[in-house]
Amino acid sequence: MGKTKGAGKEGSFGMAGQEHFRKLERMYHSAPINQFFAPKLVVSEARAEVAIPVRQEFFHAAHALHGSVYFKALDDAAFFAVNSLLQDRFALTVTFNIYLVRPVSEGTILATGRVVHRSKRLYVAESVLADSAGVEIARGSGTFMISSIALTPEIGYA
Repeated sequence: MGKTKGAGKEGSFGMAGQEHFRKLERMYHSAPINQFFAPKLVVSEARAEVAIPVRQEFFHAAHALHGSVYFKALDDAAFFAVNSLLQDRFALTVTFNIYLVRPVSEGTILATGRVVHRSKRLYVAESVLADSAGVEIARGSGTFMISSIALTPEIGYA
C-alpha cells in the first residue's frame, strides 16, 4: 500500500475504529437508494463488503442483472473501504472503471473492496464482484478524494 498517512483523521482502529465502521454501515443502510436495492454492508479497516440479493427488478431485457447493479456494488465496496480510513470527512468517487466478466440472474452478489494506495488527498481502491458460488463476475477500480463534507448525524453518520 502507498503512504500510511492521509488527510483527515485516520487510524485508531481499536474500539473507536469499530464504532466508526458501524456508523458508516448505519449511514449506508439509511440512504434512500438502499431502500430499493436492500444491500448489506460490512466495513473493516481499509476493506468493505457489499452484498445485494439479485431480483428480477434489476434485470435488463435479456433476463440478467443490469450493469448498473454491478457498478453500484463495486463502487460502494471500494468507496467504503476508503471511507473506513477517514474519521472526520466523507470521500467522494472521482473515477471508477468496471470490467463485466459474466452475467448473473440469481442468488446474491458480493463485492469486496480494498484500498490499494493512499496519499495525502488521493486514494485508490479495487473491488471484485462474485456470485453466490464465489465465481468472479466483475471487477473495478477507482480513485477517491477527500471532500469537505463532514461525517455528521445529519447525513446518517450516527
